Amino acid sequence: ATRRTRSRDQARLGQAPVRLPLLIVQRPLQGKNPFADSAVAIHYEDWYGGSGRKADELEKRLLGKLLSRFPDARTALEVGCGTGHFTRWLAGRGLNVIGLDISWPMLLEAGRLRSPLCLQGDAQSLPFVDQSVDLAVVIPTLEFVENPLRTLIEAVRVARQGRMLGVLNCRSLLGRRYRASGKPIWTAAHFFSVGELKQWVAQAAGTRLLSVRWCTTLWPILRLPDAPLPWGGFIGLVAQLGDDKSRRRG
Repeated sequence: ATRRTRSRDQARLGQAPVRLPLLIVQRPLQGKNPFADSAVAIHYEDWYGGSGRKADELEKRLLGKLLSRFPDARTALEVGCGTGHFTRWLAGRGLNVIGLDISWPMLLEAGRLRSPLCLQGDAQSLPFVDQSVDLAVVIPTLEFVENPLRTLIEAVRVARQGRMLGVLNCRSLLGRRYRASGKPIWTAAHFFSVGELKQWVAQAAGTRLLSVRWCTTLWPILRLPDAPLPWGGFIGLVAQLGDDKSRRRG
């Protein structure tokens, strides 16, 4: 039965070479994860349809530009997919995509909203074989994991062509407002600067890193949609990956 289930999962990705060995669906981790709260999960999408509608448009505009740097990409894994908001967006752009999240309440919402296949798993120990998808996508997730560097290393491991990141900027007015709000979801988060993010991306990718491109959006002046300046509220970054040179030498 397990083998047939895995075959059906792979069929959802068409002919994409995504393999799901050793996938273990566990009980959700409660702990300090704010997204393990069913009340948070149920209302999570409200922001996108309300006060966050314009921000969502600007974020997707920026991410779409960065995604265009991978014209040959066909498959993607969204790490920390939550309710599947960006998983659905990636699918809408023609990618065969799987989502993964550790929060069971968020995954239940993803299913209710008819997202693509979303699985339960840990961003710091992805249940996928090496280089099994073209792109690993991580959009507001690094802020909430215990070990961001380990998450980035795992994203490099499973990706063939590259990674795309969306991260909240600690050097922005928006980031400071979130911090000052006192809301549990933000007090539990670690925001990043552009410089810090680039350093961690390089460290995680090692000899596979070919190039990095980034831009920011969510400026106080909405007429400025995005710019290569390090003070926008939302950082979009793509890292193009090649073969592991150390392995080729070996």
